Amino acid sequence: MFRFIGDLISPPGGRGRLNVLYYHRVLAVPDPILHDEIDAATFERHMALIAAEFNVLPLSEACARLSSGHLPARAACITFDDGYSDNEQVALPILKRLGLPATFFVSTGFSDGGIMFNDGVIEAVRRAPAGTHDLSALGLGCHSLGEGATRRVAVDALLAQIKYLPAGERTLLVRRIAETMQSTLPNNLMMRPAQIKRLHDEGMDIGGHTVTHPILKVLDEQQALAEIVGGKRRLEEITGAPVTLFAYPNGKPGRDYGPRDVELVRQAGFAAAVSTVLGVAHRGSDLFQLPRFLPWDKNPRWLGLRLLGNCVRSALT
Repeated sequence: MFRFIGDLISPPGGRGRLNVLYYHRVLAVPDPILHDEIDAATFERHMALIAAEFNVLPLSEACARLSSGHLPARAACITFDDGYSDNEQVALPILKRLGLPATFFVSTGFSDGGIMFNDGVIEAVRRAPAGTHDLSALGLGCHSLGEGATRRVAVDALLAQIKYLPAGERTLLVRRIAETMQSTLPNNLMMRPAQIKRLHDEGMDIGGHTVTHPILKVLDEQQALAEIVGGKRRLEEITGAPVTLFAYPNGKPGRDYGPRDVELVRQAGFAAAVSTVLGVAHRGSDLFQLPRFLPWDKNPRWLGLRLLGNCVRSALT
């Protein structure tokens, strides 16, 4: 029944629709502070359903087939953003076991022991001793830390305050948050170059995601171009292959990137790019602003139903 319905709303050929799923981390075990990230067992259930019910393509191939009107029925792609080490350590073995291709969008500035600002906040709060931490001198208020739930509240409050600050200011604030909370930040959350190269050698697509994961819209044109091109060149050095796919950091058009940035991505030599706008792609979609789908479901059957619903909703709009 699932395939029958899927074939009706996502048929092969020119009327085909493409679901592009996107993940960030795949944790070895559940983590209460990272409650919005899935663990390995859930990810494997997701992938088993996707392998059984969808025709999974590499994103590069899917884009070419989307343009030519030759998508298979129930077409889908799997993508990952940012470049976390667990993508190679945890997700890759599951993908290989099920014979599934995927695309990994990597921000290259963190691949030698760096940490993204959001993870810096998370890990500073996680590793801080229990008690009240006064960040008023940083303009960030006071935070009482006890069990996991209180720490997640603090993480969310801090991220909301600093997310859209300039990258340099964010980096400095994260360092000062960690110092004030007496936390030592880890240097092993992101993939090293050897791990990125392994993904490529295992047949996975590697895509650009800038150097430092900035909000492109707040940068001037020269800065934005340097981020886009710099990340691409570094990944090509690591893999020894062209990098033709791109993901906009944060990915919301108008808020996180604009028409100027789409044009810069095109000029940089990419063939396609993805956003984080909910939806499915069809033959008339802009290849440089492809929508994606966030699979947060714990139950894989609900994931399948939501994917079908995503196709239906997009067909009606």
